Amino acid sequence: MTRLTEALGLAAALTLTAAHMVPMLAASPAAAADLPRRVAPPPAFTPVPVFTWTGFYAGVNAGAGFGGGGGTFTDATYGTVTPGSRDAAFVGGGQIGYNYQLTPGSGFVVGAEADIQGTTFGRARSGLVGTTTFYDIGPSLDWFGTVRGRLGYAFDRFLVYGTGGFAYGGGSTAPTASSYTGTLPGAFRTGWTAGGGVEYAITDRLSARIEALYVSLDRNGGSGGLVYDTATNAYYGLGKPRTEFGVVRAGLNYRFSTD
Repeated sequence: MTRLTEALGLAAALTLTAAHMVPMLAASPAAAADLPRRVAPPPAFTPVPVFTWTGFYAGVNAGAGFGGGGGTFTDATYGTVTPGSRDAAFVGGGQIGYNYQLTPGSGFVVGAEADIQGTTFGRARSGLVGTTTFYDIGPSLDWFGTVRGRLGYAFDRFLVYGTGGFAYGGGSTAPTASSYTGTLPGAFRTGWTAGGGVEYAITDRLSARIEALYVSLDRNGGSGGLVYDTATNAYYGLGKPRTEFGVVRAGLNYRFSTD
């Protein structure tokens, strides 16, 4: 009898405990839902900078010049004159300019640039009047410069452009000029230039380019035909009235601002 009573008491105790646990278990999911979640916040959005060609820049360049001088012409007294031609020459110098890109990334780019160049064109070689030596007493072209507008289209870091504007140049008087009795032209000349190029931005600040220009400079005054000097048995006179040559050069630019 005693064992039966103990068993019934144990069963009642277990039943009472279970009755208390059921509400607690039922409430536990809701309580868990109320706890703060340990989830990392989403990463902040950082836009990728869009490249632009806008800004001031300066740089250096070097290349070669082709042509200049030469060109057969006819003298009223002595006939056909065949001046000597200039060989290809080294051309090098520096430039400074400003670009403005209308739309960042890809779009039209407008700008302006000025440059100054030294050359090794020197003086034309002696030519011939028939079989007699002819000396061109026109001034040499030792340097030239340009002031140009630029218009191009950028494909992100790749820029294709055309350019054109004012050109000028100068040099020194020929050592044989004292044998000429006509009016000598001035050493300083003006004219025009046109060309184009391609440029690639290696970094946001540094870019490299290849450019080709055609330069045409007027002869600055001067008059009179050929003069024959009996002491040297040679003719002296002015060669081609214009100085025309082409330039192909490579360059590096550094931009001081990128907006």
